[in-house]
This record gives sequence, structure tokens and C-alpha cells, in this order.
Amino acid sequence: MNPETLLNYRRLPSRLNAEEVAVLVGYSVHDIPVLVRAGLLKPLGAPAPNAIKYFTSSDIEEKVSDPKWGAGVTYCLYKHWRDRRHPSTE
Repeated sequence: MNPETLLNYRRLPSRLNAEEVAVLVGYSVHDIPVLVRAGLLKPLGAPAPNAIKYFTSSDIEEKVSDPKWGAGVTYCLYKHWRDRRHPSTE
């Protein structure tokens, strides 16, 4: 979906996929699975690990308006990508 199309909706759809969530929260699509694994985003139901994940728009809007959640997401993503680039040699 085109990001401009999603952002111009008067009312968001009740169910969003990872691409749509990425547009709303302002992160990349490849960051969404990281946030799910960290527990910062919760998909609907109990999807299989390789299944398409869907999220509720009301939950996403609530989280986006919370500055503490945004700080936690930023820290989580910094840590994830830092650890991927510089794996520990233990």
C-alpha cells in the first residue's frame, strides 16, 4: 500500500499488516519483526512464526502517542542493530 494513501484515510482499517504499521509508527518494515520479538508490538491472535502478522489500528495509535513507548522502541532497535553489526565474541 502506498504510504500516502494510508495516511490520508479518514478512518484507519481495524486490521493492519506489517507494512501499514511501519508507515504509521515511522520505522522500516524490517524493524517490525524485531519489535514483535521484543514484545513491543503484539500481533492479533497467535500466528505461526512464518505467518503474516496483523495488528489492531487502535492499539498502534495508542502506542504511537506514548513517548515512553517510542523511546523503548528506539532503544530496542538501536540495540538490535548494534548487536547484529558487532556480535559478541564470547
